[in-house]
Amino acid sequence: MGSTALVLGGGGLVGGAWMTGVLAGLCDSGVDPARADVVIGTSAGAIFGSRLRAGEPARELYERQLAGGDRVGLAVTSAQTLRFLWAALGSRDPERSVLRLGRAALRARTGPESDVYDALRPLLRSVGDWPDRALRITAVDALSGQLTAFDADSDVTLLEAVVASCAVPVVWPPITLTGRRWMDGGARSTANIHLARGHHHVLAIAPIPAAVGPHPGAEHQAAVLAAEGAHVTLVTPDRAARRAMGRDMTSDARRPAAARAGHAQATALAASVHPLWRAEQ
Repeated sequence: MGSTALVLGGGGLVGGAWMTGVLAGLCDSGVDPARADVVIGTSAGAIFGSRLRAGEPARELYERQLAGGDRVGLAVTSAQTLRFLWAALGSRDPERSVLRLGRAALRARTGPESDVYDALRPLLRSVGDWPDRALRITAVDALSGQLTAFDADSDVTLLEAVVASCAVPVVWPPITLTGRRWMDGGARSTANIHLARGHHHVLAIAPIPAAVGPHPGAEHQAAVLAAEGAHVTLVTPDRAARRAMGRDMTSDARRPAAARAGHAQATALAASVHPLWRAEQ
């Protein structure tokens, strides 16, 4: 395994905007997250992780959020929110919880899978197929609840993997790949930091640190890796960022403020990031 891993979690439109601010703020302060030996992306993190690996600068990702670019029409109704919560919170057992969520996703009356591709394809305009440097994209099997990390050795394209990772249960349909139906990679864990096991230095950016339901949060997963000997830097929204982000993670209007809050937060914490991540190393 390589020595460094960058983990980018899910967080919807607003969480993704905050993430770009964190990435740009770190880069502007001399820290280079893109130098990671592997990037592990979940949902929004799958989108921006893929774009980083394709060579798009973090500053450009950030500035597009400020300018209102990368817009996605994701309208979530109150009924969909209630169905999601009912499924995710209906059991205290993590395995039963994700199976309930998968059943709800498979039964939901949503649009065709092509709608998800149409919504996300423009966000990957600068991305081709799998990059030469290691990239892992998470998704959850809607039927079995199994978490998978697609990579260049998987029998799927990068676009397919990202679309599967972003297929929000009940809102968007599970995506058909390799004869199975896949839903959002954050269905079990919003960041999947545990997948960085074996790497010596882990930088994890988690817009939503706690999963909905009885699943381990980002802090717990980071603590487990640290106990195993990894140096883990976990970045989650601070108070100012949470205020800027608000409660609706699909709010297009909140994206610029969330991005600025992420940039300010990263600028303040950059000095505490391990020197190995600094661009001049």
